[in-house]
Amino acid sequence: MEFMGAIGRQCSVVNLDPANDRTNYDCALDIRNLVTLEEIMSDDRLGPNGGILYALEELEHNIEWLENGLKELGEDYVLFDCPGQVELYTHHTSLRNIFYRLQKLGYRLVAVHLSDCFCLTQPSLYVSNLLLALRAMLQMDLPHINVLTKIDKISSYDPLPFRLDFYTEVQDLSYLIPVLEAESPAMRSEKFGRLNQAVADLIEQFGLVSFEVLAVENKKSMMHLLRVIDRAGGYVFGAAEGSNDTIWQVAMRNESSLLDVQDVHERWIESKDFYDELERKEEEEQDRIRQAQAEAAAEASGDGVLDALSRPPVPDSGIRVARKKK
Repeated sequence: MEFMGAIGRQCSVVNLDPANDRTNYDCALDIRNLVTLEEIMSDDRLGPNGGILYALEELEHNIEWLENGLKELGEDYVLFDCPGQVELYTHHTSLRNIFYRLQKLGYRLVAVHLSDCFCLTQPSLYVSNLLLALRAMLQMDLPHINVLTKIDKISSYDPLPFRLDFYTEVQDLSYLIPVLEAESPAMRSEKFGRLNQAVADLIEQFGLVSFEVLAVENKKSMMHLLRVIDRAGGYVFGAAEGSNDTIWQVAMRNESSLLDVQDVHERWIESKDFYDELERKEEEEQDRIRQAQAEAAAEASGDGVLDALSRPPVPDSGIRVARKKK
């Protein structure tokens, strides 16, 4: 929400996680006002995962509550904070039905699937994540953006066997199979070899999965991802983003300044420190410019007041004007 405010976009967040009792943002709508995980686990004797599935079913059956709440948000850009249970996006239908209903009301939705970039450190984790992303894309049936988060941490892990763009673009997975087999002796058997090849072929045949990268503290990374989401959802910038522009607001409308003009491997692995320092200097320069502009505006305003106070009083001419009575 802070980033949205910085670029001048009116935004509201809807919490759809019944277990999230301590949000670090202001909720415009909170599913916990309808149903809580604690109540479900106590009343129906369900575990955490089953309780969350049940809570989403309750929301589906009381969809009018969500619809009426969204009407109060007007034309805001709405973010839905969803639970992390994978069942909701692989085979459980409630969340899909809820979003389908919202689409019928005219909402243009984009699913943003977040995965920790740690999954790149082991080939088996990466392949599992590919299968999960593919299944979620097929299940949710929405414009879908897969994102590798915490990408600024990737350089601190063990070196990757391939360049980062191999993983983000999901290139020829046959190159990954020898690395996958080297991960564990069990993977070297003929049975697992055929299974690995079949999984790789399945992912490639669909040709749906690719990844964006995100470092949430990096403004250019945030801008790039938001631009990708806007394209997927057909979002058109509102009038609110055209006034009092900062460097970040201008960059949101300037595609040449976005992250995709840089090689992701160079930015986040090979030359991360260089680009971090470069962006730090750019931000400091923008801060100096904004400070200078603010001081100049304050000085101009102060000069106007001082000029008015320093002007000599107008001498009394002795002329009096009186209105005639009608």
